[in-house]
Amino acid sequence: MEHNNQTKVTFFIIMGISSLPELQALIFFLVLLIYLFTLGGNVTILLLVCLDHHLHTPMYFFLGNLSILDISSSTISLHKILVAYLIGDNNVSFLSCILQFYIFSSLACNELLILVAMSYDRYVAICQPLRYSVIMNSKVCALLAVVCWVTSFLEVVPYVTLLSGFSCYKSNIINHFFCDLVPLLSLTCSDTSTLKLLSLIEGLLLLSITPSVLTFTPYVFIISSILRIRSNTGRRKAFYTCSSHIAVVVLLYVTLVCQYLKPTTADSLESNKLFSLFNTAAVPMLNPLIYSLKNRDVKSSLRRKLKLTKYL
Repeated sequence: MEHNNQTKVTFFIIMGISSLPELQALIFFLVLLIYLFTLGGNVTILLLVCLDHHLHTPMYFFLGNLSILDISSSTISLHKILVAYLIGDNNVSFLSCILQFYIFSSLACNELLILVAMSYDRYVAICQPLRYSVIMNSKVCALLAVVCWVTSFLEVVPYVTLLSGFSCYKSNIINHFFCDLVPLLSLTCSDTSTLKLLSLIEGLLLLSITPSVLTFTPYVFIISSILRIRSNTGRRKAFYTCSSHIAVVVLLYVTLVCQYLKPTTADSLESNKLFSLFNTAAVPMLNPLIYSLKNRDVKSSLRRKLKLTKYL
């Protein structure tokens, strides 16, 4: 329901990906197919990392964390449109909406931090190979993972605190398929200056620039080290070990830039929804493909497990 006057809302209505009734069935099946593929691919990666001792290395430890993040972020962002189609309920309480925003944003921040850890791991592996096992030991990897998870869930707390304090909204219809910051800010009639300032300072510096710099800087040293390798075979092997991570990082950052670094207008909200759908559905689906198709260790592990299953 639209509200012309300022009013406090107790629930929101999720509009979804499209308001056209004739497209709802097609959208449901496409989203369901993508979600099942994402779930299957990331669960497979996670199981291989856990069960195959050949993959008990720092690189695959962080890859397992990335798979958990992909499964969680896809589930938290896509479940509402799937449920809405099945039972026809696209309402979400104010508290549930804020909680969904908090969990999804924390997972998104965590993914950026995990990619930083993976970038550092590749730097040590290529630039300091003789000290790799000493520097990237199990305690260091566990500590890095804990720091990533705790930091990401703490970073979003100020956003949630300010957002939950907004007292009125121009409408309770969210032009999106889940509760994200941009569509919520476009609806509120409360003073958003503090939240926008926070987004500019913390969001740009801590959640955007810092992770991107920490992710891409090691590759300056990695590329420099690769170029110093004399044999073509050695250069190809060194580049091969980090090519999957580069592909995932570039894919994610290009999507995030297209999604968030744009002015908020009626047209931009629609394009934001498309980029958000790609980020929450397609990227988590593509990550297992990128790592499995370009990674000999993962493919070998999968073949071993399939061969073992055949004899059981």
